Amino acid sequence: MPRTKTTTVVKPVQQSPVGMKARAIAATESASPKKKLGKTANPLDPKRVTAILEVLEKTYPGVVCALNHRNAWELTVATILSAQCTDVRVNLVTPALFKAFPTPKAMAAASLPELEELIRTTGFYRNKAKSIKGAAKAVVEEFGGKVPQTMEELLRLPGVARKTANVVLGSWFRIAVGVVVDTHVMRLTRRLELTNETAPEKVERDMMKIIPKDHWIAFSHELIHHGRQICIARKPKCVDCTLEKLCNSSDKTWTSH
Repeated sequence: MPRTKTTTVVKPVQQSPVGMKARAIAATESASPKKKLGKTANPLDPKRVTAILEVLEKTYPGVVCALNHRNAWELTVATILSAQCTDVRVNLVTPALFKAFPTPKAMAAASLPELEELIRTTGFYRNKAKSIKGAAKAVVEEFGGKVPQTMEELLRLPGVARKTANVVLGSWFRIAVGVVVDTHVMRLTRRLELTNETAPEKVERDMMKIIPKDHWIAFSHELIHHGRQICIARKPKCVDCTLEKLCNSSDKTWTSH
C-alpha cells in the first residue's frame, strides 16, 4: 500500500493583549537610527525624546504613584519605607501602621519597638523606625503637624532625601521641583541612552535638562511602571515593549529593526 502523506499544521502563535497593544502603539513610531549595535545615532534628539514621552503617555495614561496613601504624611512615610523594598510589600505594611498611629503626633509618640514590629518585613526596619519617628517629631515640632511643601523644608525631615521629597511634592502637592530617580528610572534612562550617569542626583539633572517640566512628575511614574512590568532588569520583555522601536540597547531580547 502506498504511504499516506501527513501534513503538519502549525498554528500561529497567539499574541497576548499586552503584546497587541504594544505593537499597535509602536507601529506609529519611526525606529531610532543606530550608529552600531547598542548605540543610537542621536539619542538626545528632541524629536526622539518627544516620541519617548508620547509613547509612555499612551502606554500608561493617568499613571499615579504605586504607593497607597491618603494624605501627604502617609505618602512621606510610605516612601521612606520603600527604600530597598517593593511597593507591594510597603502597601501590605502601611494599613496596620497608619491604623495604630494615624497622625504625625501619634507616630512621634510611638516607641521604637512598636514601630519596628509593624514595619519589620520592609527590611532595615530599625533605621526606618528611627526615620519615621524622627520625621513625625519634626513635622509636629517644626511644621505644626503638616508636611511642608518645599524641597528645602522636606530635606530637614529625618529619612527624607531628594527622591522622597520629589515623590511627596510631585504626587501629592503636584509641585514639579525635580524628577524622581529610583532604581527603575536609573536603569531605563541609561538603557534608552538618555544619560550616562550612575549617581541619582546627576541622572536627575540630566533628565531636568531634556524632559519638559510639565512632564517631570508623570515621566518618573511611567518609567517605574514600565520597569516593573516590561523592561525587567534580568530579561526585558522587548517583544511587548511600546518603546522597542525607539530603543537600541545592546541587550534587547527581541528587535524589529
